[in-house]
Amino acid sequence: MTFPALDRRALSDFRALAGRIDGNGPRYTSYPTADRFHNGPDPSLYHDALAACRADAPAPLSLYLHIPFCENICYYCGCNKIITRDHGRSARYVSYLGREMALVAGRLGERRQVIQSHWGGGTPTFLNPEEMRRVMALLNTHFALAADGEHSIEIDPRRVDHDRMALLAELGFNRVSLGVQDFDPEVQQAIHRIQPFEETRAVVGAARALGFRSVSLDLIYGLPHQTAARFGRTIDQVLALRPDRLSVYSYAHLPHVFKPQRRIDEQALPQAGEKLDILVSTIERLTAEGYVYIGMDHFALPDDDLAVAQREGRLQRNFQGYSTHAGYDQVGLGISAIGAIAGRYVQNARTLDDYYGALDQGRLPLARGVAMTADDHLRRELIGDLMCNGVLDLPAIEARHGIDFNEAFAAELAELERLATDGLVCREPGRITVTPLGRLLVRRVAMVFDRYLRDDAARPVDSGARAANDGTQPIRIVPRYSRVV
Repeated sequence: MTFPALDRRALSDFRALAGRIDGNGPRYTSYPTADRFHNGPDPSLYHDALAACRADAPAPLSLYLHIPFCENICYYCGCNKIITRDHGRSARYVSYLGREMALVAGRLGERRQVIQSHWGGGTPTFLNPEEMRRVMALLNTHFALAADGEHSIEIDPRRVDHDRMALLAELGFNRVSLGVQDFDPEVQQAIHRIQPFEETRAVVGAARALGFRSVSLDLIYGLPHQTAARFGRTIDQVLALRPDRLSVYSYAHLPHVFKPQRRIDEQALPQAGEKLDILVSTIERLTAEGYVYIGMDHFALPDDDLAVAQREGRLQRNFQGYSTHAGYDQVGLGISAIGAIAGRYVQNARTLDDYYGALDQGRLPLARGVAMTADDHLRRELIGDLMCNGVLDLPAIEARHGIDFNEAFAAELAELERLATDGLVCREPGRITVTPLGRLLVRRVAMVFDRYLRDDAARPVDSGARAANDGTQPIRIVPRYSRVV
């Protein structure tokens, strides 16, 4: 069983409920979430993870590569980035990426197959063509990128032309994700990202002509000067491009954490009610035009792999968000990149100096990490099932984990009863099902099973530090903790 379809009643109820139930919450691209990772862990954590992954060969891998450089700053951005026009810095970075790949691949043993890869940033297309060729050659030296796998890259439409798109196709990329945010000129001016519609249309056209399997666009709502009507005009333009996938992220204004956001005029930000109207009207419009609401902030055309995986109950989540290949160990390369390997999470150093320093000493650039407990594994499964497929099959969970669900999760079930009263979940014998309304607030449902949040609630905590979370998710615009709606 998978998520029920959205309907107008769910959207109407969502408007009434959202203001009361909203709050800060994780995005659950991992569990435990990255703010729970330990700083300065024993290097053996990473070594043990790679050794365990090596023992599992020849299982394929997922791979994330972080390119931190951008030529210009976008005021809303919360990514780990380096603003520079000095392309000499990227040449050095590529060299150190090669060192890291060699260290990781050496501990993995044989040249492992990669079924899913993603280049994020920053702006990966900051690299010049020769640097891109070198990085791909290094990857193919140390890993085996599957020809039939998913290989994607984030691109800035302002920084690529048809020739660069042809290069990406030549290098083996078959999916591209384009940052758009909003086509409204006044909004673009306010966020310091001038990007004419025609520029984006040309890049999408090139991707289609060159045979890319999928084109995805990223939008953000809650930016200065946005209204439901104005954002609706951006949606009109987006629909003219008919991307295979769409991500519509909520802007999290945290100027005390992300300094560039201090340049945004807070008085121009839409009020909570207007922001909710933008979201609801966007969901209504996209679903009316045939897009499938995957969950949270993701939409896809019905024949897209994500939509098919959701229908078949195979949808998963990892650091790329919703995914069809999230069950594989993920290797993270580059500064701040996160790996999820053999029941351990590892995150690289966040600065170039620390990253280079570790590699100069022949060490993996580990900065933070955590080894999952049996309880973490169980709760990650529950949270993933809720967020991806919208149902918990209690007898199946009890059989897999040897537990009595009612006994193990008595406190959680009591909280679910309150959410059932709000119409977010339905309790039936042997199963818990997310309702159409609950789909729109699925993070709130998932939070019920987060033991770390429950432990926080039981003791005093620096809530400001917890909510801010220093932007540890390297490939998303919003921080790991953001508003639930």
